[in-house]
Amino acid sequence: MSAGAGGAAGRPVVPPRRVLVKEPNWLGDLVISLPALHAVRRAYPAAELAVLVRQELAGFFDGLRWVDRVIAYRVRRGLAGIADRRRVVSAIRAGGFDLAVVFPKSFEAALWVKLGGVPRRAGLAVQARGALLTHRTAPARALENAHQANDYLQMLRDTLAIEGSAADVLLEVGAQRQAMMREWLTARRRRPRLPLVALAAAAAYGPAKEWPAERYAALVDRLAGRCECVLVGAPGERGRCERIVTASRAGALVAAGATDVGDLVALLSLCAGFAGNDSGAMHVAGALGIPTVGIFGSTWPERTGPLGPRTRVLYRKVPCSPCFDRACRFGHYECLKAISVAEVGDALAGLGTFGG
Repeated sequence: MSAGAGGAAGRPVVPPRRVLVKEPNWLGDLVISLPALHAVRRAYPAAELAVLVRQELAGFFDGLRWVDRVIAYRVRRGLAGIADRRRVVSAIRAGGFDLAVVFPKSFEAALWVKLGGVPRRAGLAVQARGALLTHRTAPARALENAHQANDYLQMLRDTLAIEGSAADVLLEVGAQRQAMMREWLTARRRRPRLPLVALAAAAAYGPAKEWPAERYAALVDRLAGRCECVLVGAPGERGRCERIVTASRAGALVAAGATDVGDLVALLSLCAGFAGNDSGAMHVAGALGIPTVGIFGSTWPERTGPLGPRTRVLYRKVPCSPCFDRACRFGHYECLKAISVAEVGDALAGLGTFGG
């Protein structure tokens, strides 16, 4: 069931001049929503397209030249957060947008565009925010077992009659960022003639998404001679990455904590392949089109697997999976331990990571 302005669903009669898209709040979700953002751009080619996104994710858009403006924001805790929210609403109002597309399901995201004076507002009618939206639709139950990218696409179809495809996930890279990361690698690589393979050994969600650290150390050693490895991740994941490198014989670079999101996108674009946990980095690698092996534990690849033309998922469905827990409730982590080092190495090779 959907309802648009005046109770009718479909694209606004008057094409918008300025469109604002409120983006999701996590890197992986940002990638998964990318096909829908492509669809909005194609639907309104003459409009100014702006995205509203958390400050720490703004670098994701460095290479997307078809996005005209990035409005980055932060919301701190406590009293400072009240002022931050007012600034967000003021920035929306100052933009003079005549259409807002709200990808997140939060009440606050819909409230911001309403308070910002955007006359047409499209999104899912969830969390009691239906009255804040002029073009709204309920989540489609038929999509509960489909990839999450289809949630965003279905919302656009129901509310604005915009069509798109989950295959349209190409992520472009900013040239300046790429040059910076190429210099960063040149100063640190020990085996520059070998292909570079990125490993994402941690996951913010929790240990139920993390392939054992000792397996990553063994993978680094198994791949030695065929490539050089670089471990990527957030600042809080650097310690785990350093322990993996120490436990390996071959050694590897550690980029975790040394890159922001824009740097990560550029770094991954310079890699010949990627293997790692279900994480934001995995989704970025897939969208860049490099060989991408996703290792899944508690989550479900049918729903959140990597998009892109050269991806493969390794997943063992044990009796308790998918549980979506942050930590294994039984303490055995069998879904992850059942995936061998050889499988990951063979999957990378099968996707053409090492050429030939």
